[in-house]
Amino acid sequence: MKSAEIRQKFLQFFESKQHQVVASSPLVPGNDPTLMFTVAGMVQFKDCFLGHEKRSYTRAVTSQRCLRAGGKHNDLENVGYTARHHTFFEMLGNFSFGDYFKRDAITYAWEFLTGSQWLALPKEKLLVTVYASDDEAFDIWNKEVGIPVDRIIRIGDNKGAPYASDNFWTMGDTGPCGPCTEIFYDHGPSIAGGPPGSPDEDGDRFIEIWNNVFMQFNRDESGTLHPLPKPSVDTGMGLERLSAVLQHVHSNYEIDLFVALLKAAARETGLPYSQSEPSLKVIADHIRACAFLITDGVLPSNEGRGYVLRRIIRRAVRHGYKLGQHGLFFHKLVPDLVREMGDAYPELKEAEARVMAALKAEEEQFAKTLENGMQVLEEALAGEVRTLPGQVVFKLYDTYGFPIDMTADICRERNVEVDLDGFEREMEAQRERGRAGSSFKVAGQVDYDGEATCFEGYVKSSADARVLALYKGTEPVSELHAGEEGLVVLDNTPFYAESGGQVGDLGEISTLGGVGALFDVLDTQKVQASVFGHRGRLRQGSLKVGDEVQATIDLHRRLATTRNHSATHLLHAALREVLGSHVAQKGSLVNHERTRFDFAHGQAVTDDEIVRIEAVVNHVIAANYPVTATVMSFDDALKTGAMALFGEKYGDEVRVLKMGEFSTELCGGTHVSRTGDIGFFKIVSEGGVAAGIRRLEAVTGEGALKFVQQQEQQLRDAAALLRSPTAELPQRIGQLQDSMKALEKELGRLKDKLAAAQGGDLAGQAVLVAGVPVLSVEVEGADAATLRNLLDQLKSKLGKSVIVLGSREGGQVALVAGVSDDLTGQLKAGELVNHVAQQVGGKGGGRPDMARAGGSEPDKLPEALASVAAWVAAKLA
Repeated sequence: MKSAEIRQKFLQFFESKQHQVVASSPLVPGNDPTLMFTVAGMVQFKDCFLGHEKRSYTRAVTSQRCLRAGGKHNDLENVGYTARHHTFFEMLGNFSFGDYFKRDAITYAWEFLTGSQWLALPKEKLLVTVYASDDEAFDIWNKEVGIPVDRIIRIGDNKGAPYASDNFWTMGDTGPCGPCTEIFYDHGPSIAGGPPGSPDEDGDRFIEIWNNVFMQFNRDESGTLHPLPKPSVDTGMGLERLSAVLQHVHSNYEIDLFVALLKAAARETGLPYSQSEPSLKVIADHIRACAFLITDGVLPSNEGRGYVLRRIIRRAVRHGYKLGQHGLFFHKLVPDLVREMGDAYPELKEAEARVMAALKAEEEQFAKTLENGMQVLEEALAGEVRTLPGQVVFKLYDTYGFPIDMTADICRERNVEVDLDGFEREMEAQRERGRAGSSFKVAGQVDYDGEATCFEGYVKSSADARVLALYKGTEPVSELHAGEEGLVVLDNTPFYAESGGQVGDLGEISTLGGVGALFDVLDTQKVQASVFGHRGRLRQGSLKVGDEVQATIDLHRRLATTRNHSATHLLHAALREVLGSHVAQKGSLVNHERTRFDFAHGQAVTDDEIVRIEAVVNHVIAANYPVTATVMSFDDALKTGAMALFGEKYGDEVRVLKMGEFSTELCGGTHVSRTGDIGFFKIVSEGGVAAGIRRLEAVTGEGALKFVQQQEQQLRDAAALLRSPTAELPQRIGQLQDSMKALEKELGRLKDKLAAAQGGDLAGQAVLVAGVPVLSVEVEGADAATLRNLLDQLKSKLGKSVIVLGSREGGQVALVAGVSDDLTGQLKAGELVNHVAQQVGGKGGGRPDMARAGGSEPDKLPEALASVAAWVAAKLA
């Protein structure tokens, strides 16, 4: 049975059991700072399980694309060397949010796996595990499903702590948790390995194919388990593992999903097709992870998700190098992947060209990175180094993507040991940082369990409300006093809580009547999906839980923010019109001062394109189109052509914002009533923030007017300084540039003449060291270029020689060293200049015959130059 058929059967089965088929969410979790990537099917339903979000259905089924290559969930280093580890994989899952529980979850799983119209797996080939004390699940398997007792294995706390078990699932250190039951497939006695819970459980005979998690408890910070009022079900089954079982193979890399990719990897690396070559497995696995990450908006960078993507790409390319492929090849596998998975994931097919371009650019960048890494390695090996420190090895690996085995080979050639223990310590420190950032518990988040907040800010700037809760820090309190900082939760509010790129509102909360309390709201954030937290400081009086208050936003700031937010939507549409439909939003920040918009585009936006974009937006503003917001189902919204934005998480019902016929997007932010309210739009900056990602910043209304007035004032000031009318500034600046070029040319000629004159005098200052002329002197008033020209002249005059020249200017030191070719076998210019540079607060390097360096301690230059003769004597001894 093909993998695509298995995927479809799974969805159809649970749809027949009244489950809502929900599309896979992106690999980047929406509005969830606790996870780097989507690591399981339950991630998009986390708020449903926590009770923070309610949907129109209580049963769901998905085929979720997942990634485990960063933080706590990291399988990267195992990929290619085991039968079942992947960075990217698909997880089939069915979910119950307070609906059915253990009995239905177990019987559904058994029916799908063994039913004749579904997968028809032999019942005798399956065994199950349950948590040791979960008698309910044990009895369902034994008494209702009919699994013999000897094929039901109880697994207790086998990980060193209470409830730390392979069969007890936890969302984090605290929160929802519960026992689970796993289903295993037995490949038979011909395959090595024992059943789960046995000493040989890591063998390949018994393979876990399905895990049913029963979330029935909430664990508090003391470790106590409290029964949940509405227990839920979360299941997960790896499509790749299940396909291996049904296709009668023992490795996931032998299934149909991978065969085509392995053949493509072999084709592009020039190797014969093989299912056993680890490097081909790495390449085949990694192309899936990289392509889907880029499809979902991630691009290579040096931090966060982009850094993980960069590591995966470079690991794939490095394995290509190991196979002898030193050219660009990895991006050429994308069309093969699209043929395999494009039907199931149309977004991959749509992004094909963009994915190939991003991967090709990163491959080209990696070639440059290798060169940069070599420079770092040369500097670290300069001098009499006997061991390369682990920190340097880690820097080469982590920052430059430098393969460890390449570092080791170079060191071996130079009889230098590699501190692998130090490298492992650095790696472990990085893993700890990753694990520390992967918990579900967010630092500083308050624990609130009460009424939701009704947001009235679309139509009101002030609203009567009641205080539902108060917090100092993260601790709930019943009262705040004057001067104290805290967080206020209201039942109604006009304050917009930060989301969708729009910052939270500012303003004040006051008790009604008399002097009362006055609370300055300095930020508004969502405590939960529908609970708003007003952070700030109590200016006067006291504020208590239950107080009736009036909440009033800073209207001037809100209106300015609103203009900028509406302009952002127009900018997005204008970018697609001017630059092309490939443009997609990759992030935004909207406040009262300006809008910042990040988007996918392969090159800088030209000045001409910026002029055209501004013209399009201002034309729509002048047309004064009505701006309307309509709430509808997510599916209906997409049918209208509304754009869903990157990084956002949408529920069943969404708000569709329409600006005439020009822009239609999903957005929960605040907006103008008509496009004319924006007034005037002006782009103030353009730049790159990552490979393939550009950023525009723009201002509107009063902010745009102020910007233009400032620009005009700068022009007037420049004209006054140049004593020229503003209209003639370009011509006047051109004349000044021509004059400067002529002066620079004359200065260079004079410096060369000075160097030539000095050369004869300096050559006479050389001293003999072991019969070799050695010259180390300071040259006053010389820059780096002059030093280099002077060095060449002195080498011609002195012949066989060693020369170091230095100069001081502006608190900095410039150094250049030269060694004649007949001496480079005994000493290197790079080592020599580095010896001098270290004494003046710098470092440097270069070729054996010529090298340059700099420093930041000019007062130490004479002493450093004086040490050259002794250094040369030691080398020539």
